[in-house]
Amino acid sequence: MLQRMLTEIRIAGFGGQGVILAASVIGKAAAIFEGGFATMTQSFGPEARGQEAYTRFSPQLKPGGILITEQDLVRVDHVPENIQVYGVPATRLAEELGRKVVLNIVMVGFFGAVTNLLDADALRKAVEDSVPPALAKLNLQAFDKGFAFGTELVHKLAENGDCESVAALESV
Repeated sequence: MLQRMLTEIRIAGFGGQGVILAASVIGKAAAIFEGGFATMTQSFGPEARGQEAYTRFSPQLKPGGILITEQDLVRVDHVPENIQVYGVPATRLAEELGRKVVLNIVMVGFFGAVTNLLDADALRKAVEDSVPPALAKLNLQAFDKGFAFGTELVHKLAENGDCESVAALESV
């Protein structure tokens, strides 16, 4: 059995962005579809919304950590050392699918591509298992769009030998 070290994942945002569903999907992929373990806790409050979430949580990143932001909503500054930062226009990508509400699943797909922590198929199964059947197709499209965007970004950075601490793909 593959042994993993403890990995802490924090998902922050504001009401209506689907952060709880995103966390649930990632946990379900790890625990159910990959046979690992996952625990989810929730914390609500006005201090954990929008840019304030970045301000509150980014200093808590451990060396070697990864920060993923919605690049159109969060202005990244004062990045801690030894942190990889990726930006994704998740809202725009979701709007291209016709439903801004799936930006959380776009982020899950992007997360899967840039972290490589979980198998893409496990994440896809968790998405499909976590949404109503009538919305499964749209959410799987959102996942695939985020995953493709993240994969393309990772490949472009690798091709360029880019070691920048902040990475964003402005145009696909």
